Amino acid sequence: MQNLTELPVNATSQKSPSVIIKVFVVIPFFCIFLCCIIVMLHIFASHRQFLDTSRYILFAHMLINDTLQIISSVLLFLFVMGRVKFAIVYCLPLLFISTATFQNTLLILATMSLERYVAIFYPLQCPIAWRSDRIWIIILSLWSVSFIFPVLEYSIKGSDPAVDVFSTPVLCKTTSINSSPIQGLLRAVVNALFFAVVAVIILFTYIRILLETRKLRQDRLSVSKAMHTVLLHGFQLLLCMLAFTHPITEIIIRLYANWLTEDIAFFNYFCFILIPRFLSPLIYGFRDQNLSGHIRKTFLCCSKKKKSQVLSS
Repeated sequence: MQNLTELPVNATSQKSPSVIIKVFVVIPFFCIFLCCIIVMLHIFASHRQFLDTSRYILFAHMLINDTLQIISSVLLFLFVMGRVKFAIVYCLPLLFISTATFQNTLLILATMSLERYVAIFYPLQCPIAWRSDRIWIIILSLWSVSFIFPVLEYSIKGSDPAVDVFSTPVLCKTTSINSSPIQGLLRAVVNALFFAVVAVIILFTYIRILLETRKLRQDRLSVSKAMHTVLLHGFQLLLCMLAFTHPITEIIIRLYANWLTEDIAFFNYFCFILIPRFLSPLIYGFRDQNLSGHIRKTFLCCSKKKKSQVLSS
């Protein structure tokens, strides 16, 4: 199984045209994603109505989490492409953040689905923990759970007398640190557990809201929107699962194309890890009518300012 910490391996020299092309493919996508995230976070910070709604607070939290995830992933990618080596003590924080945020994304999707469930079934008696002023308790709990398993995974590593974590330079990738079979087994079990729990929660909330839609005659519109939102979380979960399709795609590419190992690894990394991570928060953000309206206004204001500056000059 593969997550964001497993980047392309066997990269060639930094001066290779292939490496330069790969870097120039990844960086523009990263910049576009970062600009969109900054705009959405600016809208959240500028409008009180978003900060008073649990759903938008959780979404803002997902944006921050995915930003940390993408930044750590792209940094790891650039280090591997450039064959940059440094001590494990400096590499470990990047791998830890990438792993923790990957797992936290799944927990956030499940929490957002549960928030829609609570909003529909307990509109007048909302539990205290789900209120906008107390939602930080749930958010801290998500981070705590997502930190537990990376700590266990990176603590199992056996001691190698030839490797000094403070001075021995290594290529910063998962296989350099998590090389034991126990670590691989733990990683596979944890990822399967996370996906199974999140899938069950999303499926449960979707079915319950679907049944409630058929019962209600009033306020069917809001219930229907909640059902579509939960369905979107299921789609986001499928996007996350694309990160684990690399063995299948690798076999298919080897059967029909004579690609180098590092090219296959980059194809899997870009198409099934980076692009789904770019699309997941953007689809949800631009789908929301309130948020998308503010996004359009922000871009229109920016374009008008640029035009006025050009005309004045």
